[in-house]
Amino acid sequence: MIRSGTIMAATFVLAAAATLAPRAVSAETYAYVGNADSNDISVFKFDTATGEMTLVQTAAFTGVEKPGSSTPLAISPDRRVLVAGVRSQPFQAESFAIDGKTGQLTHIGNGPLADSMANIAFDRTGKVLFSASYGGNKVAVNAVQANGVVAVPSQVIPTGLNAHAFLPSPDNRFVFATNLGSDQVLGFAFDAATGTLTAKDALTVKTPEKSGPRHFIFHPNGKFIYLLHELNADLAVYAYDADKGTWREQQRITTLPPGFTGKPWAADLHATPDGTFLYTSERGSNTLAAFKIDAASGRVTVIGSVPTETQPRGFAIDPTGRHLAAVGEVSNGMTVYRIDATSGALEKVKSYAVGKKPNWVEFVSLP
Repeated sequence: MIRSGTIMAATFVLAAAATLAPRAVSAETYAYVGNADSNDISVFKFDTATGEMTLVQTAAFTGVEKPGSSTPLAISPDRRVLVAGVRSQPFQAESFAIDGKTGQLTHIGNGPLADSMANIAFDRTGKVLFSASYGGNKVAVNAVQANGVVAVPSQVIPTGLNAHAFLPSPDNRFVFATNLGSDQVLGFAFDAATGTLTAKDALTVKTPEKSGPRHFIFHPNGKFIYLLHELNADLAVYAYDADKGTWREQQRITTLPPGFTGKPWAADLHATPDGTFLYTSERGSNTLAAFKIDAASGRVTVIGSVPTETQPRGFAIDPTGRHLAAVGEVSNGMTVYRIDATSGALEKVKSYAVGKKPNWVEFVSLP
């Protein structure tokens, strides 16, 4: 009996260590592109050294009768499951198993979403899926079953106008939702044990009128938040108090290229894994903007802008931080850029055809 318990304890310790220890980035990296109008996901094998892509699969959605306005994707923390949010009727989350050797997707099953969801994200445990409805002005919580299939919504919470992004804090204690039409960010306390949200008015962040807060990310060190505004294309930098869950604005800077006089239409933002550089996409000018992050203050300085795919709604940075892949909803293409390790400048590597109306990219590095 003692020997059995010792073995179990040792196994638990080894498992915990494997979970907590940093994982080396493998050469086997894959890119997943959500295509809204062709109702599928393009799966590419990615060479992290050269930036070259090779199409290995086109995974179709099931039970989808017409195109959706976008196809948000989310990868489970253990990198075993990919969930796609389908925004056409019936609104559902489609779960796919990620093959650990080939990166290819196998459909597992579908679960109901509370509405047409513009954004989906796992909590840090992988047991809960958060979602935000732009047209339905709400956020929702769904449990994720052991097999990776999403269960029925356990909470549906009304918000201000146009909920857009809904993401957990690094420690999983808080969850924040942008309300693009109400110029605010709502904050919730999150109980991971029960999968329950509790609204906290004290965590509400007000943004300038008609700025349209859209997407946000946490700096890898957890001390800063970067918020991109769709309607004026501003990037705001906040200091984040992890104990209280509060935001304090530090900086506000435009992401528009010099000389642009059109209507702003900012879309997405991501930082390199080491937190050195940050990039944003802007659909009015069809550009990607690059910024250098100051490690001490979190503030950013402009590096420059480059032209990219037409209507660049989504992009992602590979796990090594060496490359960026951006897709264009109108061009139906994806362009890969090399990130200069010293300056952060983007250099075009190659462009690829994908499905119709691509708008989401996720990278996964498999062991």
